[in-house]
Order: sequence, then C-alpha cells, then structure tokens
Amino acid sequence: MLFSSPTFLFFFLPASLILYFATPTRRLKSLVLILLSLAFYAWGEPWFVGVLVGSIVFNYFAALFIEGQQGGARKLALGAALGGNLAVLALFKYAAFAARSFNAVAAPANMAVSVPNLVLPLGISFFTFHGLSYVIDVYRGRATANRRLEEIALYIAFFPQLVAGPIVRYNAIARRLRVRRHSFGRASAGLRIFIIGLAQKVLIADQLAPLAGALFDHVRKPGLGEAWTGTLAYSLQIYFDFAGYSNMAIGLGIVFGFSLPRNFNLPYRARSVTEFWRRWHISLTRWFRDYLYVPMGGNRGGRWRTCRNLLIVFLLCGLWHGASWTFVLWGLWHGAFLAAERMGLRKGLVGVGAIAGWAYAMLAVMGGWVLFRSPDLTAALSVWSGLVGLNGTGAFGPELKGAFEPLHVGALVTASVLAVMPFVSRRGRSAGPARRLVSAVRTRIRPAGALGTLLDTGAVAVLLILALVALSGGTYPPFLYFRF
Repeated sequence: MLFSSPTFLFFFLPASLILYFATPTRRLKSLVLILLSLAFYAWGEPWFVGVLVGSIVFNYFAALFIEGQQGGARKLALGAALGGNLAVLALFKYAAFAARSFNAVAAPANMAVSVPNLVLPLGISFFTFHGLSYVIDVYRGRATANRRLEEIALYIAFFPQLVAGPIVRYNAIARRLRVRRHSFGRASAGLRIFIIGLAQKVLIADQLAPLAGALFDHVRKPGLGEAWTGTLAYSLQIYFDFAGYSNMAIGLGIVFGFSLPRNFNLPYRARSVTEFWRRWHISLTRWFRDYLYVPMGGNRGGRWRTCRNLLIVFLLCGLWHGASWTFVLWGLWHGAFLAAERMGLRKGLVGVGAIAGWAYAMLAVMGGWVLFRSPDLTAALSVWSGLVGLNGTGAFGPELKGAFEPLHVGALVTASVLAVMPFVSRRGRSAGPARRLVSAVRTRIRPAGALGTLLDTGAVAVLLILALVALSGGTYPPFLYFRF
C-alpha cells in the first residue's frame, strides 16, 4: 500500500487514526498498531507476512538467549542471531545474483547452477536491519532484552517506517515502545510533515520521473544535453522521492507518539562526498558506522586501514541497495571518493573555495547516480560518455522531447532551487553575507503569532490540495526505495 494512494489517504489512514486514538490503554494501542502494520504489509505482500512475523519471533527469542549467556557462549549466540537474519536476506535478495554471477564466470567450463526465481519481500532490507540492531544492542549491553513480544513486534513492523525506513536503532526508541506522548499539537505537527512529504513525492519526484526515464530507459547514446538533463532529473527525483517518504514516515510517527530520526539534511549542499554522506540517508549511514565501520576499527590504525574499512563498508552499502554489479560499483565509487578525501583530498578542497568544493561533490554524486540508475554497466558508460560530450552535442531525441512537458520542466526547476536553497537557523547564525541577507529578509517579512500560524496552515493546505489534484490522474508510482 502506497502512502500516496487514495486507498491509504482516504481509507487506511483515517481508519488507523480512529482505531488508535479510540483504544483506551497504552498496551492495547500497541496491539492495534501491530495489527494495522501487519494489515498494511499484507495489502501488498500477503504471502510474505510470514517472513516478517518470523523475523519478529526469531529476534525476540534470540535477544533473550543472548542476554542469558556469558563469555564465548554469548558471542556464539550473537553469531547465530546475525547468521539467521542475514541468511534470510541472502536467500531472497542475493541468491539469484550469486547464481547468475557464478554462471557468467563458469560459462567457459560449461558449468552452471540453476537460478532461483524468488520474489523480494517488500522492505526486507529495512526490517532485517532493525532485527540486527536489536540483537546487537542487547549483546553490547546498550539495551535489555524485552520480555514483551508485542513491543518487539511494534519496533520491527511499525508500518510508517516498515518498508523504506528511516532505520531506527532499538536503543533509540525502546522507551517510546512503552511510553508515548500524544497531544493535538503533536498530531497536527506530524500531519503537516506528512503533507510536506506527500507534496515532495507527488508534485516533484513523480513529475521528474519521465525526464529521468527518457534517458535511462530509452536513449542509448545520449548527447551532452540529454545526458545532463536526464542525470539531473534522476538526481533530484531520487532525493525528493526518498526524502518525501521519510518525511511522511516521520510525520506519521509523531502522530502515533514516536520520534523517528531525521533522514536527510540538504545533501545537495554538501561540499565533499564525506559531507554528502553525513546529510544523505542519515539513518543508514549511522547504522553502518555504528555496527560495521567502528567494530572493524574505524579510523583507528592509520590512513590505509581507514581507507580499507571505508571501501569494505561502502561495498556492502552498495550490495544492501541491490543485488547487481552496478550497485556494487556504486558503493565502491563512493568508498573510493571517501578514501581519497581521507588521504588528503578533502584538505585540498578547503583551499579551492566553497563553490568549487560544491561542484566537485555534485559531480561525484551525480556520476554515482548514473551507476545507481543504469540497468547495466554498458548503459552507465554510455551516459558517462554523454556527460563529457563524447556522444556529440546534438538535439534531444524524441523520448526526451516527449517528456519536456511544462509540468515536468517546472518540477525540474523547482527541485533544483529547493535542493540547494539556503536555510538559516532560528538563532540567525550564518556563514556569509548571502545567508545574513536571507536571515534579515526572513526576519522582516515573517509574520508572528496567530497570523503566522494561519499562513503556515494555509500553505500546507495548498500543498495538500495540489497533491490530491495530481493524484486524481489515477497513477501512483511506487517509492523508489521500495525496491531495496
């Protein structure tokens, strides 16, 4: 079920709010949320509800067992828990990829294995990482094994963040599983954030999809203009699509009494690839940092070991996103830039100025998105060739011309501005004259009190109306990160 579908907006969400807030006790509210979450998941993946329930039960008992062990037995128990979680993920997500890769390598020797035809359960990467977070936190002593199965079920299956995050670490949300705050003000704020996320998805990301698809799904040797237009469109599409989903999830979480972590912080304003990953998919970056990078040694042990750790972590980050060599190369692409910056490139960027650093970071990130979106390496090489002018600078082909409707072009321009728009802190602190000017202007024109609240509410209402008008067309593209 899509957050941006009429089924969710006009039926599931209102029914969920009524059932939840009409339920008298906290524990019953949790049970209602669990049932709603299972119903939400079953709507699109009824045959995989068993996988989700199995993950909940397995991690519940695994944590209890780990907590009861000492010394070597405790490590073995953790190893079994990690192995059980990763085995299910490997079976559904990577078995076919491994078989195809083996067959490609073994073809000269006339060797082959059968390729399993397994459907990927929706959101398996996300709820598996929640299970791993829980058992690891218990092993490390940062959390106590929870004796209430319904609280673990709610942590893993909570429907706003079930299929595409944000990834929530157990020790950060454990208290809210039992004690939650509800108020009209919090619910109102949560719904506002949800509507903003809906607008990001429907009014921007979905309108950019035809421009990106025209390049990556049709053009084989794009010219300079085609390559840059399609690559820019996809770079903005994936940002507003995923940030939109995250905001919708965060908003719903607030309504139901949870505080889900922020997942994006203006990533396209980064001046290095290192800074980009501090701003992009923040919950995943922190997960890999805390549960993989730091245990491997992190930045301890010298530069070369740090670079090795970065490459390994981002290779696995690429694999987490998808079972394809393009995702593996995308992970290594970012790992290589991070390693180069750690070896001294980042210090060099400080001396070239903010604009040059930003341009470098955006070129690196957009070049990586070509790998991420392309169906194979050949297609990625073709787009890269177009970006540097090797395919010529001819006019747009019929596919991209057909996608150049006013609505799509308007979304491209709007998204480009919003992605890099400077935001000023409430305290008015700024790093340069431009931001001081913006701060002064905003201070002078920003209405206060009831009028400001009314205008904010009106702006959100306009976004909601525009989003609903866009949805009336009858097409509801899925969120891009659903595939992961």
